[in-house]
Amino acid sequence: MPKLTAPNTELNKNLLILHFTVFIWGFTGILGKLITITAVSLVWYRVLIAFCTLFLYFKFNKQALKVNRKTFLKLFFTGALVGGHWILFFQAIKVSTVSVTLVCLSSLTLFTAVFEPLIKRKPISKLEIFSGLLIITGIVLIFKFESQYTLGIFLGLLCAAAASLFSIINSNEVKSHHPAIIAFYELIGAFFWITLFMLLTNGMADLHIPKANDIGYLVILGTICTSLAYVAGVSVMRELSAFKVALITNLEPVYGIIMAFMFFGDLHTMSLGFWIGAAIILSTIFLFPVVQKQASRIKNRRAGTPA
Repeated sequence: MPKLTAPNTELNKNLLILHFTVFIWGFTGILGKLITITAVSLVWYRVLIAFCTLFLYFKFNKQALKVNRKTFLKLFFTGALVGGHWILFFQAIKVSTVSVTLVCLSSLTLFTAVFEPLIKRKPISKLEIFSGLLIITGIVLIFKFESQYTLGIFLGLLCAAAASLFSIINSNEVKSHHPAIIAFYELIGAFFWITLFMLLTNGMADLHIPKANDIGYLVILGTICTSLAYVAGVSVMRELSAFKVALITNLEPVYGIIMAFMFFGDLHTMSLGFWIGAAIILSTIFLFPVVQKQASRIKNRRAGTPA
């Protein structure tokens, strides 16, 4: 049996971190149900707590926050995509349903399969496109898809496209900057753009001091589920492509449904459709690297290069 090499060890470590991160993201649905304030106010507090947490982290560790102007502007404007993604996500839920929004969000894999090669100037992978379509099929089976919510579908697709773009940008930035630095400046950008959005839409009128229970849930959401998870999600991109991260991120609704069942006893969500859809998603996620490796070997064999 071959020994596990250092690169494989690092890869497995990053995959484990990513799965744990996605599991934490799945928990945000539980917190979203428990928090009683409006969706946009929730996002505003979430981002505020998250970047304050990261600021304290830098101060405690005496780590430098300084970046050059070009990097700051790039991360600050990428924060607009991050903030836009969260607003679009909650707005899509508001005008449609959670089911419709999560079905549309599953197109993240497909968007990344198209955007990543275009941005990084490499050929589009048919395997990645096919995998993206399989993921969408799995999510559709899990949720009762209601096609009459046209606006919700449109906002959900925009939400997925925004997530795909900032993930690809982060996969480039993490090669030259610390993940916590990337997260900090992107969250500052997100906070600025979300605040601007609230000012333009009179959303600040809905902003008020949360109840005691809400504060506790918001602290968990802002620290563990946002600042910690965001940094971890960016850090794994040193080893994993944006597409692989997007692929595994599709486990979020699966984890979310299982946790909703555990916390709220939503037995109806654990239907036959759930198990079939979850099986398709899990199979696609875990078989993708195997099929990709096999396809690479066949390609190398045809080209006459060693595998």
